[in-house]
Amino acid sequence: MRRVETIAEGPVTRQATGRLVVDTRGQGFTEITEAAAGFVRETGLRHGLLTVFCRHTSASLTIQENADPDVRTDLMTALDGLAPRHAGYVHDSEGPDDMPAHLRTLLTDSALTIPLVEGRLALGTWQGIYLIEHRDRPHRREIVLHLVGA
Repeated sequence: MRRVETIAEGPVTRQATGRLVVDTRGQGFTEITEAAAGFVRETGLRHGLLTVFCRHTSASLTIQENADPDVRTDLMTALDGLAPRHAGYVHDSEGPDDMPAHLRTLLTDSALTIPLVEGRLALGTWQGIYLIEHRDRPHRREIVLHLVGA
């Protein structure tokens, strides 16, 4: 096993909190990487941690490949198999897409944490931050971003 290289250290001196409102088109992925990176740039912080939090139980967040859209298509197909629309769920007061949306959120994430290094999100070359809308109809979703660092 290799030794961990320290690339930054120091006190946490500032924090910033922001809100991002995303209008979805219905089920699918909406990339929010640039909005998150813009928020980071505006704070002027150079090192720290960004938390991205989705305030909904029928939408979620993920970090995924942002180069080939076929990846997102295949991911939606996989989620359809894991949490199908018409599986006889008890909770269906908001329609047949409601309970599968909750299950899909359970399988993905409601919050992400991304390191900030030299003023940039430490994402890999092909990684992007996505809001995943699990409902069939368009929705307005609220994402809270919280950055701590120096």
